[in-house]
Amino acid sequence: MSAATRPGPVDTVLTNCTVVDARILDGVGPVTDAAVWVRGDRIAAVGPATEVTAAARAEADVTEVDLGGAYLTPGLTNMHTHLSLSLPGAGGQSVKDMTSHELALYMADGARRTLLCGVTTVRCVAEKDHADFALRRAITAGRVTGPRIFTAGRALVCTGGHGHESTDTLECDGADGFRRGVRSQIRAGADLIKVMISGGIAGEHESIHTRQLFPDEMAAVIDTAHAWGRKVTAHAGPAPVIGEAVELGLDCVEHGYQLTEEVAARMARRGTALVPTLLVTRCKEFFDELGVPQWMQCRSLGAGPRHLESYAMALAAGVEVLLGSDMPPFWQFEGTNASVRELEYLSESGIGPARALYAGTLGPVRWLGAEADLGTVETGKYADLVAMDADPVADTSAFRGVRWVMSGGRVVRDDRTGWTAW
Repeated sequence: MSAATRPGPVDTVLTNCTVVDARILDGVGPVTDAAVWVRGDRIAAVGPATEVTAAARAEADVTEVDLGGAYLTPGLTNMHTHLSLSLPGAGGQSVKDMTSHELALYMADGARRTLLCGVTTVRCVAEKDHADFALRRAITAGRVTGPRIFTAGRALVCTGGHGHESTDTLECDGADGFRRGVRSQIRAGADLIKVMISGGIAGEHESIHTRQLFPDEMAAVIDTAHAWGRKVTAHAGPAPVIGEAVELGLDCVEHGYQLTEEVAARMARRGTALVPTLLVTRCKEFFDELGVPQWMQCRSLGAGPRHLESYAMALAAGVEVLLGSDMPPFWQFEGTNASVRELEYLSESGIGPARALYAGTLGPVRWLGAEADLGTVETGKYADLVAMDADPVADTSAFRGVRWVMSGGRVVRDDRTGWTAW
């Protein structure tokens, strides 16, 4: 039977590449002179180019894509994303002033930009007006270009708590109030729950170490979420409140500005992950661009040295750290996008390139419970892939050179041809 009449779908074989993913930490790979056979939205085979290409040609009409010697990895997963971020200041106020229609279009544009920069999965941890659920449906249906979305819906806060000024949070009080808050987000479609258990850098009438939930409220959030099969992540700065939450079963800490060795060790023992968001205490250029007021800039930048100490304590204790920028994932910052710059900070400040690759791909995917579908370049997984010219295991900055992006088997960016999915 000729290729012209052979039944079945037209498949894609990616050739002239080196395949590398986080399994390199376990001695798996890289695969040089490799090929990846993509059938539909998933990977059908990975291996030596001659073998994979021959098998694909024997079974299907094949489109071969020469990646020009690139390194091929899974797309990045950003675990601390806000597509509707509105910090204090003129830039943030312009987002708050948007109508619901304007907000939806703004978030859709951010989702497109996020995917094009090589972030193929995001975990949203507080979005306005439940627009994230509509955006997720639109992306899944193919009406909007964007990454795979796992979302917490609206973050839970106490009355007047961190972020209460915006519609990306839900004010609750007391154990019963927080139980209702958890259930309301799950009813809306939340994949996880986000709760603010302390103050932070963006609340004018609080400090980083301000306690905002009491143990019975934290327990209500965690127990209720776990009963519904959802993990809980907490915006948190000070060690005492983090330690309490970890003992109650908290699954992840965001920021962790003021950890101690004791609390870091407790996190490691209990398997509580850390998304350190190192960018948020060293991003004056970003703050200036948005017109962020001086009180917030001083608090944020002033917290930077202690933030790095906390990160070092977490690494020394063996806490699992995961990529999360807090800044919009696509935002241009210090010569690259925020996701890559955060990954570079993680690498440069202690974990090195190979572990950074894990922190930006397989680690987050495992936390999300999606490792059957994502996180590595393996047969059966979604073809969410990025290509770059340098080796990310040698230098995390290789991700600055991402030049080709595939999402679910569909090429959305190819710099050599000038193609981008608009």
